[in-house]
Amino acid sequence: MTSTCDTASLTDRLRAAGLRPTRQRVALARLLFGDGDRHLTAEQLHTMALTADVRVSLATVYNALHQFTDAGLLREIVVDSGRSYFDTNTTEHHHFYYESSGRLEDIPADQMTLSAVPAAPEGTAIKRVDVVVRVDG
Repeated sequence: MTSTCDTASLTDRLRAAGLRPTRQRVALARLLFGDGDRHLTAEQLHTMALTADVRVSLATVYNALHQFTDAGLLREIVVDSGRSYFDTNTTEHHHFYYESSGRLEDIPADQMTLSAVPAAPEGTAIKRVDVVVRVDG
């Protein structure tokens, strides 16, 4: 385990994001952030937790992922109405989505440019632009 994923570092990271570092949140954060940037579904994280003897329900995993997202620790990438991935890389970038395998892959920011983004409707502001390029293969 890298030093950025020890309990003290994870506790500090959660507190800095405004989250109380409960035992379950720290355990899930260790699983999420302990292996570099990646994309996980709630179900994948739940399976990882059970394999690591972290006793947590799927509902708790969903709640924690949404809390981490709201706090800016993750980005949620919605690929269809029934499937979301949670991305540990929160920098601006886009994604390839392999429809046949369900794999999500980063597109480096310098490999894609958006030349025209419409003005936001009156009374709103653009928060972020997410592009998911769907591919076969």
